[in-house]
Amino acid sequence: MSREKDITIYDIAKKLGLSAATVSRALKDHPGINKLTKKKISDLAVQLGYQSNTFASNLRKQNTHTIGVIFHELRSQFMIAALAGIENITTEANYDLIIGHSSETYKKEAANALNFFHKRVDGVIASLAFDTENLAHFDPFIKKGIPVIFFDRVFEESEGVKVIINNRKAGYEATAHLVEQGCKRIVHVTASLKRNVYAERLKGYQQALSENGIKFKEKYVLVNDLTEAAGILAANKIIAMKPMPDGIFVTNDFCAAVIIQTLKDAGVKIPQDIAVVGFNNDVICKIIEPKLSTINYPGNEIGEIVARNLINHLQGKINMNLTNTIIIKSELIVRESSKRKKA
Repeated sequence: MSREKDITIYDIAKKLGLSAATVSRALKDHPGINKLTKKKISDLAVQLGYQSNTFASNLRKQNTHTIGVIFHELRSQFMIAALAGIENITTEANYDLIIGHSSETYKKEAANALNFFHKRVDGVIASLAFDTENLAHFDPFIKKGIPVIFFDRVFEESEGVKVIINNRKAGYEATAHLVEQGCKRIVHVTASLKRNVYAERLKGYQQALSENGIKFKEKYVLVNDLTEAAGILAANKIIAMKPMPDGIFVTNDFCAAVIIQTLKDAGVKIPQDIAVVGFNNDVICKIIEPKLSTINYPGNEIGEIVARNLINHLQGKINMNLTNTIIIKSELIVRESSKRKKA
């Protein structure tokens, strides 16, 4: 079945015996067109199903008022919060979003970037997939002067604007807290160490152990994809360790909650036998029993800061390329899952 022909301003003009220029000005609410004529044109436009071709109009102005956003996954509450923060700012500035989901693969991330380029987005916001090893797929934007801003998962040493937290410091604080609670055999459950967020949190974990005279053991670092299945597998590995660990720092709250539940099902007491700290401060922290200690990672705030910098750059208010890295504050929130000592 062939697609129905779009109604144009010329169709409206012909039916009303007016010039196309008059119809165009009326539809843009031009003050030079009288109200009665505007109403006639508007009513007929609705009746005929006319749609203004904003995209074509914007191309003539060399902008599309759209921003492309690439997320590595959309199940994380942190990512949902970041998207909400981005949308708050872009909506206020009358920009539309095109969302690309890489599903944790470089291949899909690069395809999303190419799609955004062909759709002529005015700017790009991106958080990198597990296996992304370079930023070559963003080069076409750089060459055209289209701004790209990265957040959360980034290449910290690369050029370009990045919005992150101090992941090393956060990893240090989570681990140091477990040490303060009397833990000496602390497991770290994390994800792909190619990504800055996980590599830096591991460094913080190692630093906290070293400063407290605890030897780092490779077998205590469990690298997985932080899914439910991975959490169950990690918990079972921890139970099988002899002697059993007494502390766990998990770099994701959902995975931490799965580990806690699996340990409890096996008769392990939390925090008496094993103290647990997660990461992100997702809603699940307050649902799991005992409530989960975590690092507060403010997704909404990060999303707003990323979007505001990009919009301000697009509107000529700032030159964001003069900034390299914006670091957002994070903090440890202590709840029952890690409290082995009375306050």
